[in-house]
Amino acid sequence: MVLLAANLRPALTGVGPLVEQIRQATGLSLTEAGLLNSLPLLALGAFAPLAHLGRRLGMERTLVAALLLLCAGLLIRSHGSVEALFVGSACLAAGIAIGNVLVPGIIKRDFPDRVRGMTTVYAITLGLTAAIASGLAVPLSALLPGGWRAALAVWAIPAAVALLVWLPPATLSASEPGTSRGSGAVSPWRSRLGWLVTAFMGLQSLMFYVTVAWFPTILQGNGFSPAEAGLLMTLFQLVGLAVSAMMPALLRRAKDQTRYASAGSAAMAVSVVGILVLPQAAYLWLTIMGLGGGACLTLALAFISLRSANHHEAASLSVMSQTVGYMVAAAGPIGFGLLHDATGSWSVPLVLLAAAGLLQAFVGFGAGQDRTLAARPQS
Repeated sequence: MVLLAANLRPALTGVGPLVEQIRQATGLSLTEAGLLNSLPLLALGAFAPLAHLGRRLGMERTLVAALLLLCAGLLIRSHGSVEALFVGSACLAAGIAIGNVLVPGIIKRDFPDRVRGMTTVYAITLGLTAAIASGLAVPLSALLPGGWRAALAVWAIPAAVALLVWLPPATLSASEPGTSRGSGAVSPWRSRLGWLVTAFMGLQSLMFYVTVAWFPTILQGNGFSPAEAGLLMTLFQLVGLAVSAMMPALLRRAKDQTRYASAGSAAMAVSVVGILVLPQAAYLWLTIMGLGGGACLTLALAFISLRSANHHEAASLSVMSQTVGYMVAAAGPIGFGLLHDATGSWSVPLVLLAAAGLLQAFVGFGAGQDRTLAARPQS
């Protein structure tokens, strides 16, 4: 599971630091570059329902298919043409979408008494590999023959390793039994709590992907070198990683997760305002963003299991939260680029991003309350 998680973010976070190189080589506009960052998120939402195949084929077999899609997409995207960039991005995102959705269900199924701990391991792995991909993107493009194309393609190697490791259990995988009518499972689509969890997932994802997609460009426009902008993205993600590692100890002492969800979201909003007002203090603002983002990522993933009564319910909530959540997140990078093109500055996009952080704090307060989908009447 850890090896699988290690391949669910590098294909996405390694693009941001290379956007300017890609634009120079392909002639993409800022809006088109925003679409390049948003397309995988749209695909994450659109293809998330494919994870239901895990019930028919078995989770392990479905994950092998997902890793095949990821490997193929990484190689196609590195071809270099504009068409290959978008086709490959959609293909790899389909694989990531399936993996994203299945992992919370696996945790609920195989580690029902260690949901917080295993979710933290999962979140730490996501954060660490995302940070590594961001930090290595520019150095790899300078070191490897093929430049930015090779820097994107190199992540097919760990994906292939994960594929080989998952093949043996996939041969023993069986389909999942269906949920009976008397099991008490509640549809998250008809639950207010399900929508709160989904909104929190979408907003924190939007904040994260706008940060990794556009902050390198904003920082370079304020005098930071491409390498230093990549380093700042690594700092942001490493701080988030450290916070994720501390979350189980913090959550064990808390009656619910409301204060952590609200405080983490507010910290993300403050950091966006800081980048707008005093970009020279980017090391401070990206540290604060990491503090809030690390807490919110762990909580968004944990809510899927904590707000569910069983692993069938967790699987349904995972599909919903990631289908709708990533559609919301996809609006971030492309909308950010469109607003910049329309206004000629980063001020309006950053103000709206800060507002999204404040909305996330409000939603997180509701999603963090200690109850499950079946605990209250469906709305």
